[in-house]
Amino acid sequence: MKALIQRVDSSSVTVNNKTVGSIGYGMLVLLGIEKKDTVDNLEKMIQKIINFRMFSDADDKMNLSINAINGEILLVSQFTLAADTNAGKRPSFSSAMEPKRAKEMYDLFAEKLKKEVNRVETGKFGADSKVSLVNDGPVTFMLSC
Repeated sequence: MKALIQRVDSSSVTVNNKTVGSIGYGMLVLLGIEKKDTVDNLEKMIQKIINFRMFSDADDKMNLSINAINGEILLVSQFTLAADTNAGKRPSFSSAMEPKRAKEMYDLFAEKLKKEVNRVETGKFGADSKVSLVNDGPVTFMLSC
């Protein structure tokens, strides 16, 4: 499981010209689910995300987590994070979880994340989406488990 997380002033996701999720200050999470992922991976990733200290404290040091700042999360599925780009000029998606199972994992991820964070918005799984963000910093990290 891979999550590209970005500290944002705001972010939104649009599907078919309709905004399906938007947040203010917080974190955009692009989530890639792989064949090998389990519910255990999912729970570990959620803990990594909610405890990851990427927000600045009073001394401008990255010491605060999403909950410490009462921030918001926009969760968007992104199967391309599961791509193998080591060979050739075209990515291979053979390690990505098949769509039906990946949707179940994504939905479970969103459900569990909503129990941990004050406000969580989501994109629409598998949809051709347009994601907008104002990256704060910019601050971007790749997490995996």
